[in-house]
Amino acid sequence: MSFFEPSPVLLAFIFVQRFVFFEVLGLLAVLRMIAGRGMARVPAAIALIISSAAIFASFAPALNLQSLPLYADIARVQASGGGMILPLVASAIFALSLVLPQRRWRWIDVLHIVGVLAFLGLWLATRV
Repeated sequence: MSFFEPSPVLLAFIFVQRFVFFEVLGLLAVLRMIAGRGMARVPAAIALIISSAAIFASFAPALNLQSLPLYADIARVQASGGGMILPLVASAIFALSLVLPQRRWRWIDVLHIVGVLAFLGLWLATRV
């Protein structure tokens, strides 16, 4: 590997950050909205809105939609903090449903926690 070649771990992290994390979180949010009752749906709906906006920002340049008014704002928020702020905020909002009694299908929470820990582990591996 030469000096200018990126690490495979870094490439994997960028791929997961851009094309996997928000899609999986959005899917888990949809499942929570289907299975949850009452207030358990609110954090899932907010996480779904954030995930949808991040997915839009990721694919807008490929679809030539970067001239839309909201694209620049969403892309700026998505890039803030090295790209880690928006995934962690969306995940924290979704995790609020952990403490709500109306949630069902607890395996959704297990998948969410495992996914977040894997994402953070991949991020930490890029720091070493």
